[in-house]
Amino acid sequence: MSTGFGIVGTGMIAHFHAKAIQAMPGGQVVACFNQNVDKANAFAAEYGCKAYSTLDELLADPNVGIVTICTPSGAHRDPAIAAAEAGKHVVVEKPLEITLERCDDIINACTKYGVKLCTIFPSRFSAANVALKAAIDGGRFGRITLADTYVKWWRTQEYYDGGGWRGTWALDGGGAYMNQAIHNVDLLCWLMGDVAEIAGFTGTLAHERIEVEDVGVACLKFANGAIGVMEATTAAWPGLLKKTEIHGSRGTVIVEQDSILRWEFADEKPEDAEIRAKLGAGSATSGGASDPKAISFVGHQLQLEDFVDAIKTGRQPRVDGAEGRKSVEIILAIYEASRTGQSQKLPR
Repeated sequence: MSTGFGIVGTGMIAHFHAKAIQAMPGGQVVACFNQNVDKANAFAAEYGCKAYSTLDELLADPNVGIVTICTPSGAHRDPAIAAAEAGKHVVVEKPLEITLERCDDIINACTKYGVKLCTIFPSRFSAANVALKAAIDGGRFGRITLADTYVKWWRTQEYYDGGGWRGTWALDGGGAYMNQAIHNVDLLCWLMGDVAEIAGFTGTLAHERIEVEDVGVACLKFANGAIGVMEATTAAWPGLLKKTEIHGSRGTVIVEQDSILRWEFADEKPEDAEIRAKLGAGSATSGGASDPKAISFVGHQLQLEDFVDAIKTGRQPRVDGAEGRKSVEIILAIYEASRTGQSQKLPR
């Protein structure tokens, strides 16, 4: 099967996918589709691929072996299922979908038709986060006690007004949690394992004409007994770098964006000094804190390279559909806890 990519949806995030694919060894964007033909043609001209006026035409292209879904969040399911039915491997930009039922529809279709599925979560591929995960798995923290993540970003009113789907339950599926902080929700779940219970509050405090939250705080109890906090906002001017903190009885690590601010363990190892020197503060970018176009495509590139390798070797990708579903489950539980005033048990 071809490993040429066809991109469905040609909005802002599709450009990050296209640049990531072109940076891959042998990566090739061969086709794109947008219901707006002019936008599809413009995208095709920029990346040297073929523009199609219908999804069926793109899926019939034998040079397309992998389909990347870059439509609005609540419009991921149908093209993803259509791609699976056509025998194409499927990449879905986060979130996998905006309800668990729609996530399951995608997962089940890919299983039924024997194609690979991955959900885009590039934070898992950051060198700092990979090192942190290895330290956790290696038991270096002793008993982990606290695990927190903070996404305190800023989005202008124009950001929400500029896209008809942004800030809506139907297509955005949520606000600061579902659209922005979901990367760190996924990251904390990957680092810490399953969440057992969630309580939380959300609100819309700084923006108008949106249905969803622009600020939220959630308290978590993990299955391993640790407690944590997830804060998410698009209402913190001027926008701060995202941060993850893991604390235990034998260690503390703080990662800001993709840089390590603190890496300290009671039992020092020879490699610790190298990790601090190589991954220490000073290398992070703004990472989309105030400008959604300011993110790097390198994480996307690393994840798509992993996906292509998974296809070639027959293994599961590092972030498959089941992994992509977890962050949606957690965020929906936060919304339900806020709505009802009652903590939510997981799994739901």
